[in-house]
Amino acid sequence: MKNKILITGGAGFIGSNLCEYFLSKEYQVICMDNFSTGHKHNIAPFLTNENFKLIEADIRNLNDCHQACQGVDYVLHQAALGSVPRSIQDPITTNEVNVTGFLNMLTASRDAKVKRFIFAASSSTYGDSEALPKVEEVIGKPLSPYAITKYVNELYADIFSKTYALETIGLRYFNVFGRQQDPNGAYAAVIPKFVMQLMKHESPIINGDGNYSRDFTYIDNVIQMNELAMTTNNTLAINTVYNTAFGESTTLNQMVGCLKEYLSEYDSKIKNIKIHYGPNRIGDIPHSLASINKAKELLNYNPPFSFNEGLKEAVKWYWENLK
Repeated sequence: MKNKILITGGAGFIGSNLCEYFLSKEYQVICMDNFSTGHKHNIAPFLTNENFKLIEADIRNLNDCHQACQGVDYVLHQAALGSVPRSIQDPITTNEVNVTGFLNMLTASRDAKVKRFIFAASSSTYGDSEALPKVEEVIGKPLSPYAITKYVNELYADIFSKTYALETIGLRYFNVFGRQQDPNGAYAAVIPKFVMQLMKHESPIINGDGNYSRDFTYIDNVIQMNELAMTTNNTLAINTVYNTAFGESTTLNQMVGCLKEYLSEYDSKIKNIKIHYGPNRIGDIPHSLASINKAKELLNYNPPFSFNEGLKEAVKWYWENLK
């Protein structure tokens, strides 16, 4: 019998991709989600799978966490309120979900004697550090309430590994994109949002002059990192954090140029759509580029998709599913 995995936030973008992947590997998968940002349609294909179980619950409720963790071997904790602007708008709820909810999940995992707790950390933890590329051991001061919550997650995980011998691994996600990522809503990520605007022949608005850069990371790279973090037997590889990225930076201007190029293969009018520019966004990091050497050395990480390869796949998925 394959191990049982609990994926919190399993109906979200990254969570639902993890559910799909681990079900394909014949693991038993429990999805825990309160559907505040996740969607039932993301997990609809799994509901008839005998290895899949949905628990509609909230990580802010400790009892819910305890029930979800019963008999679980591994926790992949993806549940969080993402978005820097959302955290600036509503720091209280962001803290309740991302800090209190995280602590509840750690506590329930400890009590259930879960083998390992792998969690979604964030590149926002690098804050005002200007060093490039970003190396796990060198961080700055957080620039948003969201960034504070994700750093606190790392501190709590470290304490739980030292105090209670709970194995933990944090994955600092860098601008993940790909299939199932929601293009709608006030806090939609930039790639799906721009894809939908371009498909509607609307002009996207870039915050700033477009020269801010990001280490955009395709979803399949993130799936690989979660699997490696879950299955590694290297004792040096646990109780630490890893950059989860491709290791190359792309400016927002370059990203939009690629989007227009790939989408115009489906609709030639898209290549002539103008791009508009607005003010920089509060709390945004100017440049983001990960060193992935630590993950390569300790986890044998080998990301299968470059930014361009991943973007072509994502554009194809959006065109086929959301046009």
